[in-house]
Amino acid sequence: MTTELTKQQVIERIPAQADIVLPLTNGEPNLLLDYLEEAQEQLQEVRVHQLLALKNRSYMANEASTHLKLISYFLSGANRKEFHQGATDLMPNNFHEVPKIIRKVSRNMVVFAVVSPMDEHGYFSLGTQADIVSEFIGKVPFIVEVNEHMPRTFGQNQIHKNQIEGYVVNHQSLVSEEPAPVSELDMKIASYVAERIQDGDTLQIGIGGIPNAVVSQLKTHRHLGIHTEMFVDGIIDLVEAGAIDGSQKFTNQGKMIATFAHGSKRLYDFIHGNPALQFLPVSMVNDPREIGKEENMISINATTEVDLYGQCASETVAGRYYSSTGGQADFARGVRFSKNGKGFITMTSTVKNGEMSRIKLALTPGSIVTTNKNDVDHIVTEYGVAEMFGRPISERAEQLISIAHPNFRDELRFEAKKMGLLV
Repeated sequence: MTTELTKQQVIERIPAQADIVLPLTNGEPNLLLDYLEEAQEQLQEVRVHQLLALKNRSYMANEASTHLKLISYFLSGANRKEFHQGATDLMPNNFHEVPKIIRKVSRNMVVFAVVSPMDEHGYFSLGTQADIVSEFIGKVPFIVEVNEHMPRTFGQNQIHKNQIEGYVVNHQSLVSEEPAPVSELDMKIASYVAERIQDGDTLQIGIGGIPNAVVSQLKTHRHLGIHTEMFVDGIIDLVEAGAIDGSQKFTNQGKMIATFAHGSKRLYDFIHGNPALQFLPVSMVNDPREIGKEENMISINATTEVDLYGQCASETVAGRYYSSTGGQADFARGVRFSKNGKGFITMTSTVKNGEMSRIKLALTPGSIVTTNKNDVDHIVTEYGVAEMFGRPISERAEQLISIAHPNFRDELRFEAKKMGLLV
C-alpha cells in the first residue's frame, strides 16, 4: 500500500552515497528538498543532480560537504552565483544524454519528483515534466510530492502507486512566468525566420522575445507540428489559430511532443488533461536521430555571440558561464538528419546599446562553443540571414559580415582579411 511519509521516513529511505535526481522547474519538490536540507547532517555523501533550479538552497554551496552537495547540469539564477564562487559543480552535457550521464555516475539512484494527484487507476502524472526522470520509472526508487496544482498530462510520464516508495503532500502553487515581451527588433528578426517556414513543417520553439515573435507571425500557416524540448505559451496561440494540427508529422502524427513545460498559468491550464500533448523522456525528444525522423524539422534558438567561422557561444556571456548547452546542440544536429530540416540561431546584431557587435572575428576569451561550425545552419539578425551550412569559410565570413551592424562591418572585414579568411 502506498504510504504517506514523515520527514524522518523520507530520510531513512536515502542510502549512503545516494544520487538524488530531480526533474526541471516545477518538477522540483520543495517539501522533500526542505526535508533533505533540514536533515542533511544525517546523510552520507549524498549528491543532488539538478537542471534549471527554481529555488536557491543551502546544498548549492556545499561543494566540500561530506553530507549533501549539488551537481548542476544547467545553471539558473538560483545557483549561478554558487558556481562562480566554486561551490557548485557543472556537468558538461548534451540535454538528451543527461539520463545516460546520471546512470553512469550514480551509485544509489533515488528520484524525487512532484506529481499530480493519483487517478482512479492508481496512476500519478509527472505533470509539466518527463525530462530526465521519466525513463527511470519502475527502475529506481521514486519518492513523490503530491500537488493538486500540478496538471495531469499524458505520455511516458505516468507512475503507478506500486512504483513509488512513498509520498508527501504539498499543495503549492506552480511557479509561472508570462511570455517575454516582443520588441520591434524581435519582430524584424522573426520575420526572416517566419518567411522560411512552410505549411506542414514541424517546429522546435525556444523561449524568449524572438521565438515569441516568430510564433506571432505563423498564425496563418496550416498543418504545423510540434516536436520541442520545452512547451511554451506561444504554442497555444498557434493551436487556437488553427495553425497546428500535426497531421503532416512523420512521427507521433497528430500529437504535440515535448519533454517539459514552463510558462504562465494559462499554459498549465491548457496542458491539463490535454490528450493532444505527449510528454516523453528527453533521451527520446532530444535525440538527434529521433529529431531527424521529422522530414520537415525547423529549429529556432538563440545565441549570445558568433565568430566568423559560424561557431555559436550560447551558454556564456562575455566569456563567463551563464547556463549550459541545453537542447540547442541536440536540435542543431537533429535538423542535419532531417530531410528538409532547417536550423535557425537568432540574435540581435549588437549588445550594450550598440557598443559591441555580437558577430566577432573570434569569440570572447572564455566563451564556450555550443553549436559548432559543422552543425550551424542559418544565423539571423535584424539585418538578414547568413547561410552557413554547405558554405566555405570565406563565404561564411562574408555572409556574417553582411548581417552584422553596419557600424562594425568595415572593421570585421579588415580583421578577416588580416586573418586570411577573406582575400
